[in-house]
Amino acid sequence: MIIATAGHVDHGKTTLLQAITGVNADRLPEEKKRGMTIDLGYAYWPQADGRVLGFIDVPGHEKFLSNMLAGVGGIDHALLVVACDDGVMAQTREHLQILKLTGNPQLTVALTKADRVDETRIEEVREEIKTTLTHYGFSGARLFVTAASEGRGIDSLREHLQQLSSRAHASNQSFRLALDRAFTVKGAGLVVTGTALSGEVNVGDTLWLTGVNKPMRVRSLHAQNQPTEHAHAGQRIALNIAGDAEKDQLNRGDWLLSDAPPEAFTRVIVSLEQQAPLTQWQPLHIHHAASHVTGRVSLLEGSLAELVFDTPLWLADNDRLVLRDISARTTLAGARVVMLNPPRRGKRKPDYLQWLSALENAQDDSAALEIHLERGAVNLPDFAWARQLNGEGMRQLIDQPDFIQAGYSLLNAPVAARWQRKILDTLATYHEQHRDEPGPGRERLRRMALPMEDEALVLLLIERMRESGVIHSHHGWLHLPDHKAGFSDEQQAIWHKTESLFGDEPWWVRDLARETGADEQIMRQVLRQAAQQGMITAIVKDRYYRNDRIVSFANMIRDLDREKGSTCAADFRDRLNVGRKLAIQILEYFDRIGFTRRRGNDHLLRDALLFPEKK
Repeated sequence: MIIATAGHVDHGKTTLLQAITGVNADRLPEEKKRGMTIDLGYAYWPQADGRVLGFIDVPGHEKFLSNMLAGVGGIDHALLVVACDDGVMAQTREHLQILKLTGNPQLTVALTKADRVDETRIEEVREEIKTTLTHYGFSGARLFVTAASEGRGIDSLREHLQQLSSRAHASNQSFRLALDRAFTVKGAGLVVTGTALSGEVNVGDTLWLTGVNKPMRVRSLHAQNQPTEHAHAGQRIALNIAGDAEKDQLNRGDWLLSDAPPEAFTRVIVSLEQQAPLTQWQPLHIHHAASHVTGRVSLLEGSLAELVFDTPLWLADNDRLVLRDISARTTLAGARVVMLNPPRRGKRKPDYLQWLSALENAQDDSAALEIHLERGAVNLPDFAWARQLNGEGMRQLIDQPDFIQAGYSLLNAPVAARWQRKILDTLATYHEQHRDEPGPGRERLRRMALPMEDEALVLLLIERMRESGVIHSHHGWLHLPDHKAGFSDEQQAIWHKTESLFGDEPWWVRDLARETGADEQIMRQVLRQAAQQGMITAIVKDRYYRNDRIVSFANMIRDLDREKGSTCAADFRDRLNVGRKLAIQILEYFDRIGFTRRRGNDHLLRDALLFPEKK
């Protein structure tokens, strides 16, 4: 369990922590010299049952508030320190406000320096802090009166802290740790520390380090200042990592992650918890975990707003941020991430705002997924990152009978039904406009019906509709069951004259038109229609063979491939007993359709399934 201190400068946080744990958390020479905490300090208190309570000592001075904010992310509990001689001060209130905005941890209050005042003053401060706690929503916090110099109240406070329980952490989440320190240890190498926000890590794991955007191997672990093979969310962890990284390349706020993350985000939709009014496009200081950037706020509707960062951040759904004014003097609001990487336009449309409001109120991962699916296909890797779900967590979430998955995309049944109606409507319109054609191919149908939707999902739906008989297929052309593509009466008469002319040799359109006395353009339409119906095939534009001849050519290529390992124009010409030009046209046709591939002068067999071999 992690406990962070909070409270005004010089109220005795570090002294109290030393009385509890025996450890002076001030580690910097300047801190020891000035007697004031400047940066985060750490202390660990081993328990008889094997547990170790970890403490983060934060600075109380307003100048170092960004350091304080870096220490309170992911904590289970906060220990608010209020000196009896000063009472509630500016940073007392601001620290309480920040704790409320960063996750509302459990709270214990220690009234310090009780030896410097009388009982009347202690009671005044007790009532003052109770009123303040109620204002910030911490009315249930336990209060202890202490004087570290004489040990007063320390045992009672220690006993209380020993009985605290850690927050529960989900077991189906990916590992995520925000770095607050990086240093080198002689003989070990690079060590980084931080509080794990989610997931688990083991010695030997490979993690992604954002500071250098490279994988790193975990050589050893310390959790709560104890060596271990395994650590998990809610613990302070030190990781000795090996890889292509140096201490100077890392900064507070970098991340260690289970997997390589998506690009960091420059815009997010958030739900605001305001303490002060915000104005449109107001510049802000924005704090997240151990990171601190600047940016602006765009107000939407109600508590919804968009944050635009000057420096991108790696965020996830439900992450909490603290917004401070651009002079870094006042905490203005808290923000909880609702949506990552929102669209640049259309965010103020009523239906989109209504959808965002539903997402804002989603209670769990399953509800969030259902809400995302209402708008269409969901990219599973993106959703897994947003909710910080590991592989098993995602498998459990999407194992639903009404979900349709293709590759990395997911669709639910209601949207699938809407897409299918669109496909059928598009096909019906196509038949009305092209009555003499059998129908479009599946790729063309996809582009006409649902061009902006996930390609794999649309093609999967089309295939399912074909298998179920909702759509029929004829030589690869898709059509509705009641659509009968064929020749018009005029075309049928021309084809009746033409069909008998097709022997073993190819015909050019112009030659057939002259032979039958038909108009060349009309003959071209008739032959195109016959090709669509699978009767003839064009090896080049306007030059056709009977389909069975094409199949025989494919078998001839197979024979040559078995005999010589490939087919060349000369061998094919001799086997077929035709001119070289025609042999090349036929072989290039098979290259185009993927039956063969060209390598120099040879044509290599590639896909025997295109033309099943005759037995």
